[in-house]
Amino acid sequence: MKRSILYISILALCLSVSCKSDKKEDATENTETTTTEVETKAEDKSRETANPKDEPAYYADKKKATVTLDPKSNSGVSGSVVFTQDQGVVTMIAVLDGLSQGQHAIHIHEKADCTSDDGKSAGGHWNPTGQPHGKWGDEAGYHKGDIGNVTADANGHATITMITDQWCIGCGDETKDILGKAIIVHQGVDDFKSQPSGAAGSRVSCGGIIQ
Repeated sequence: MKRSILYISILALCLSVSCKSDKKEDATENTETTTTEVETKAEDKSRETANPKDEPAYYADKKKATVTLDPKSNSGVSGSVVFTQDQGVVTMIAVLDGLSQGQHAIHIHEKADCTSDDGKSAGGHWNPTGQPHGKWGDEAGYHKGDIGNVTADANGHATITMITDQWCIGCGDETKDILGKAIIVHQGVDDFKSQPSGAAGSRVSCGGIIQ
């Protein structure tokens, strides 16, 4: 009789521990589920309130413009410039030949007109925002056409690369669109100070940016 009572007591104790364990596991599962639901709701809320990045209309357009530079002012300076546009950024790569050794200014000018022998038919610097001439990125101001200087080696060869989101190819934005403009290479150096064009001297090569 005593043994029967003992067995019954042990069985009851085991059942009690098992029930408590199940309740604890259920509580843990419920807590984890609640936490996951809260995190998911927070992520959904974040997606709803996040502002999509404002991209220009031409952002997805991939474009290319190739420019042939012809000699001006009896210089013999020639070359080519390639503009490519991808993800709203324009990359310019210019390759020049026939230059005297040293630095020479290179700019974007107003018109894709290189008909005159001195290159002056291309007009002045492209300056759609009405800023003073200066070095690219200068807080005091600079023209959108102020590329800067390129350095020629002893063989008269020079290359320059520029990457910017302040230009576009045929986007229609008058403050960014380089189509219909011209690349001008100068005999002298841009001093980044003299107005309106850096006292860069005669125009020795010109090419219209057209498609």
